[in-house]
Amino acid sequence: MLSYHPGDSFAHRLDPRTKLLAQAAFAVAAFAHTTPRGLAVLTVVTGAFLAAGRLSPWRALVGYLPALPFLVAGPLVSVVEVRAWAVGIDPAAAVEPVLASYRVLLILLVSAVYLHTTPVRDSRAAIQRLVPGRAGRLLGVGVALVFRFLPLLRADLGRIRDASAARLGRERPLRERMQIVASAGLRRAFDRADQLALALRARCFAWNPTLPTLRFARRDVVGLVTAAALVSAVLL
Repeated sequence: MLSYHPGDSFAHRLDPRTKLLAQAAFAVAAFAHTTPRGLAVLTVVTGAFLAAGRLSPWRALVGYLPALPFLVAGPLVSVVEVRAWAVGIDPAAAVEPVLASYRVLLILLVSAVYLHTTPVRDSRAAIQRLVPGRAGRLLGVGVALVFRFLPLLRADLGRIRDASAARLGRERPLRERMQIVASAGLRRAFDRADQLALALRARCFAWNPTLPTLRFARRDVVGLVTAAALVSAVLL
């Protein structure tokens, strides 16, 4: 699971608000330019994002491994053409789904750079400054909890699966294996939620904690110009 890793890359030193704006602008540009030429240009931009965060594409893909089968399944399903008495294959029907899946993949790679270079507290501070009022505080808390909670749940599922395999679980039918992992995973998730609630009470959880001070620096100009260029590409 992708998470924050300390470093001194260019992306690490950017203000999180700059990175959020650049990430959002990239997503808008990706959905606006769906042609092969547009996606080719966005691929180069994605490479620049990865280089700025010193994150290898392979590591980012491994972090999103659970989502990759869905991106592959879309084009594969689209080529199957069910007729009255037969099932045919239409390769041309896969063009649009392939472009759509690749577009989502680029967006995931850019978001991986943000996760890799931004501490959770900085993300919460950035969101609460961009979205004013209680809505911003609620959104910031939600993002912070998801970033901290989701990797734990995935690790729990991995340990449950490994424990089942060590007890010859792979010899069981697939449906039974899925039931064992799902039921044990749900129990573990509820246990985690109870522990989280207790920890929040023990730490006197507050809606307005002292968050890190965020300041724009000269290097943020590069990120803001990139975001502006991506938005301009959508409008032009």
